[in-house]
Amino acid sequence: MSTVQVKVTQVKSLIDRNKRDKATMMALGLGKINRSVTKVANPQIMGMIRSISHLVRVEEVTEA
Repeated sequence: MSTVQVKVTQVKSLIDRNKRDKATMMALGLGKINRSVTKVANPQIMGMIRSISHLVRVEEVTEA
């Protein structure tokens, strides 16, 4: 059973963003520009990413 993972990288600042965007970013483990995290692509995580898509870059991770 293979799970799809995504690498989420913050590309824009949280300055002057609403509390909801900041909280979502912190819940994903981000908070500084160019910080990256790898997450399993389940519906909850993908919804969080969709809500802050204007602040992050998303790449699918392939297992070697």
